[in-house]
Amino acid sequence: MTALLDYRSNRIVELMGEPADHRDADWLKESLQQAVMLELATLPPYLCGLWSIEDPDRDGDAFEAIRRIVFDEMSHLALAGNMLTTIGGAPRLADPRTVPAYPGLLPGGVRPGLTVFLSGLTKESLDLYSRIEAPDDPLAESRASTSIGAFYTAILDVFRTHADLIAGTRQLTRNMSHHGQGNSVVALTGLPQVTAAIEVIKEQGEGTSGSPVNPHPGEPGEPAHYHVFREIFHGRKLVKTAENPDRWEFTGDEIPMPRALPMATVPAGGWDTSGSAVVDAGTRELLDAVNHAYSEMLRLLEAAWQTDLPAKAKELLTKAIGTMFDLQGPARSLMERPLPDGSGRTFGPEFRYTEA
Repeated sequence: MTALLDYRSNRIVELMGEPADHRDADWLKESLQQAVMLELATLPPYLCGLWSIEDPDRDGDAFEAIRRIVFDEMSHLALAGNMLTTIGGAPRLADPRTVPAYPGLLPGGVRPGLTVFLSGLTKESLDLYSRIEAPDDPLAESRASTSIGAFYTAILDVFRTHADLIAGTRQLTRNMSHHGQGNSVVALTGLPQVTAAIEVIKEQGEGTSGSPVNPHPGEPGEPAHYHVFREIFHGRKLVKTAENPDRWEFTGDEIPMPRALPMATVPAGGWDTSGSAVVDAGTRELLDAVNHAYSEMLRLLEAAWQTDLPAKAKELLTKAIGTMFDLQGPARSLMERPLPDGSGRTFGPEFRYTEA
């Protein structure tokens, strides 16, 4: 149980190392709890990058691309939670052991050596985002280490072997088709629905084995997340430059790097632990507002998956989504407050879990 609830463990690596004949209902429940934690870990860094983009560039291609990715990741979190509840489990989100701390590693030992941090949008943060999403065999750049997609493939294999575990219990649903194909949160009542959900999660993040194009796009021809982040990093659209075999390169239309507020990297333990950042009362109030709203959102989501009453689950999910939108105001205000060290950098949200 300790490993199950500790994002700092290597539990995903350990689970992936277990032989196929040991991958039973307990394996699946543990893996899906880790998947929920993994999906949650991507949201704060992506949100910091998105929210840091300055107003003149918030109607540009880069802002819209990252915004679509954020909504995709929210859907992925919900689908992972539904996979766990459909087999009789319950996602744990509102727990200091399950909430990632930044800077830090991804949950479960995925992408060992990759430090995930919170900052404004920069070349460095874009490189981080793409390394999180990287497939095992990127079509345009170097090979990555074991991917999130490989973990979901293993999960799907166990679902196929143990389809009888799928009971359709405690399923959250929400129409999010206006954010793109495959983005709606749907009930997973059988193997076809589970298979489709895992394909959406994998292909929106990585693309398919033969193409970087997202098969479930917000806009036609939109690349998968990994390739979107690399496009913004390189400042050029990804285009096919050869066939048989296909070759893709970042040589297309220019993508201007959006101007962003200079949010500094949040130090380990939060701003209060930084020797150079004396947190004044106004800044502390904003930091607390984000932390409290973030924590309340996690509590609401956890409760939504625990109730047996569909109407109550819908109410709790709606409240959780509203609370998430409440984060942006104080987060943006923090990014406009300069650090007292004269560096020209600013504060930013910590995304730390606090008890109610």
